[in-house]
Amino acid sequence: QVQLQESGPGLVKPSETLSLTCTVSGGSITTNSVVWGWIRQPPGKEPEWMGAIDANGTTYYNPSLKSRTSISRDTSKNQFTRQLGSVAPRDTAVYYCARGRQGWNPWGRGTQVTVTS
Repeated sequence: QVQLQESGPGLVKPSETLSLTCTVSGGSITTNSVVWGWIRQPPGKEPEWMGAIDANGTTYYNPSLKSRTSISRDTSKNQFTRQLGSVAPRDTAVYYCARGRQGWNPWGRGTQVTVTS
């Protein structure tokens, strides 16, 4: 059974870079036909897809965030990491990582990130 766990800071200051890591267990991030993505949900808003990385390491980004987002992976640790630069209070959200295969499932439990000075 695949499980995902997000980790990273809960508080970030404006203009800093937010780095979150997703650790995958029960499955490999190099499995074909599967992508691994990041989704966030700001308070009171719908979930927003941020980007993903596939089994070959190819990355895909939401155009609205592409200039500030990068996703990388460490296959030896079965982890993938998302960095979001120049954060602002509008980036406050619960951040989730998830497996993409005919839909996003499963998701991690999510981690709250608050951008505040």
